Amino acid sequence: EVSAKRPDWHFVIIGPVVKIDVNDLPRAENIHYLGSKKYDELPVYISHWDMALVLFALNESTEFISPTKTPEYLAAGLPVISTRIKDVVNPYGDADLVYIADDAETFIKHAETELDKKSREEWLMQVDEFLSDNSWDHTFDKMSKLINNLKIQVVHV
Repeated sequence: EVSAKRPDWHFVIIGPVVKIDVNDLPRAENIHYLGSKKYDELPVYISHWDMALVLFALNESTEFISPTKTPEYLAAGLPVISTRIKDVVNPYGDADLVYIADDAETFIKHAETELDKKSREEWLMQVDEFLSDNSWDHTFDKMSKLINNLKIQVVHV
């Protein structure tokens, strides 16, 4: 729907198609499915993008997904528009770091807002601050504390 309403925009989709029939994917002249790429190839593609998309269907398979693409795109300095994936909404959407789109009109509005921006400097500072506390080491430490606290509670019961 968005590609039909904005035929001058191009949607470059990189990555495998999983849990959906390839024939069910939307087709248009401005939608380009490039398939999987090696990680060392991605910076070349990303350097040409205006924004990044987290395009997960909302279904049973994606109910508990936590896409690592989100912080990767943010770390690359790209604005992100995502479907309403729980682990994208909280924390990224709630922190106003990522746009959440539930329909074509909202998607277009968010994209136009971002494309009209003169500067992303303030947003980039917010992203950097947020991500500085979001390393794998920090995540591991938080999870270890949660697990250890749970073990202590179970032992005391």
